[in-house]
Amino acid sequence: MAARGRRVVLGVTGSIAAYKACEVVRGLLKAGCEVRCVLTPAGAQFVTPMSLAALSRNPVAQNLHDPALWEMAHLSLASWAQLVMIAPATADFIARLAHGRAEGLLDALVLSTRAPVAVCPAMDAEMWEHPATKANAARLKDLGYRVWGPDKGELASGKVGWGRLLEPGEIVKRCLAAK
Repeated sequence: MAARGRRVVLGVTGSIAAYKACEVVRGLLKAGCEVRCVLTPAGAQFVTPMSLAALSRNPVAQNLHDPALWEMAHLSLASWAQLVMIAPATADFIARLAHGRAEGLLDALVLSTRAPVAVCPAMDAEMWEHPATKANAARLKDLGYRVWGPDKGELASGKVGWGRLLEPGEIVKRCLAAK
């Protein structure tokens, strides 16, 4: 599928790496993609809906039970998307996906879509290396999700290790190459 016109839903969860989502949106738009963002409550602690809306040129979906929506956002976005990408994806969000949970808008959307789903982990090294997180990431792969990353490098804690979100340019490149 060509990048021009590709419809991407970008889910942003509650990691300090959420600020990189803004660069991902810019890169996707520059490549000719249409982008709609879904922001979890924890993600909104790190990046604002206004920033994502201004960059994507679309409203940001945040609440599964928003009474202002005339349609169910998780279903409409799920059918609109040609790719759903979670960047960053926290250990908690990965665990919820691995177990088929649908307690919020983003997880309900992922369970509702027939589009490919890419998950870009971001967390501290100890969290990434924990056996439960490793098992959850492996389960996502078994379920057909694409797990892109994490990378090794300097983390928000100041430590160096695995758990760093892939660089925005790399995420955009993988998105454009995804089939």
